[in-house]
Amino acid sequence: MSKGITFSVTSSVLFAVLYFYSTLLTPLNGEEIFGWRTLLTFPFLTLFIWSRRQQGLVLNLLHRMRQNPTIILGALATSAFLGVQLWLFMWAPLHGRALNVSLGYFLLPLTMLMTGRIIYKERLSRLQNLAAMCAAVGVSNELINVGSLSWETMVVALGYPVYFVLRRRLGSNNIGGLWFDMLFLLPAGVWFVYAGDVGIASLSDFPRLYALIPMLGVISAFALLFYMIASQTLSLSLFGLLGYVEPVLLVVVALLLGETIDGAQWLTYIPIWIAVLLLIVEGVKNVYTRHNLKI
Repeated sequence: MSKGITFSVTSSVLFAVLYFYSTLLTPLNGEEIFGWRTLLTFPFLTLFIWSRRQQGLVLNLLHRMRQNPTIILGALATSAFLGVQLWLFMWAPLHGRALNVSLGYFLLPLTMLMTGRIIYKERLSRLQNLAAMCAAVGVSNELINVGSLSWETMVVALGYPVYFVLRRRLGSNNIGGLWFDMLFLLPAGVWFVYAGDVGIASLSDFPRLYALIPMLGVISAFALLFYMIASQTLSLSLFGLLGYVEPVLLVVVALLLGETIDGAQWLTYIPIWIAVLLLIVEGVKNVYTRHNLKI
């Protein structure tokens, strides 16, 4: 278990590093960084699947696609949803929107909770209901002060639930489905790299990018691989609990980049952080209970 925890925390740290790393890649814009990240991550993902002997998940999904071509359309949709999230993750720190994206990641566990309640009729515990009410207070404050949540927050908080629901309905909610998501993103990655402001031909004008771009792929790949290993090693409850480390680190990165939380925004963030804390308490309680039952 300690090994799984190490992998999970390390992946969260690497994702936070990646969040900051995009600001070092100027003059590349968000689209170009997304393109390079896609092109460099896919080979590592393929190597990981092969080394773990999980290519059967890819082949099985490919067989189903041949039998039912509509699955291909669904896979293209999930790939598009994931692509938007990967692009936003690299774009936000470059445009002073990192806090908005981090707020979306704080809200994500709660929107996932509500998705399970509404779509799959899952029952919520008392702490989960209380967490949902606290989050509602924070969202309401944002709506009163700004009139709406930022589009970046909405894309993260609502986009991922749609992505995971669609993958579940397609029966592709595994590493094989992720492989096809990344495969279908390769043409977009190639386009953004070649059609960007810098492009391949102009890289020689910025020699430092020859070192920074490969490191982008290394950081991204290892963050993803450590995340996958942790998901396969830890219990679902503990894995979900450790998932709250990442948005905390994203806020730290946003503050380091010079963004600030205004006075009125504290009434948005504090209730949502309390909601996350309640979910953490419940997660710890569940892990402790399961551990005692095993003993």
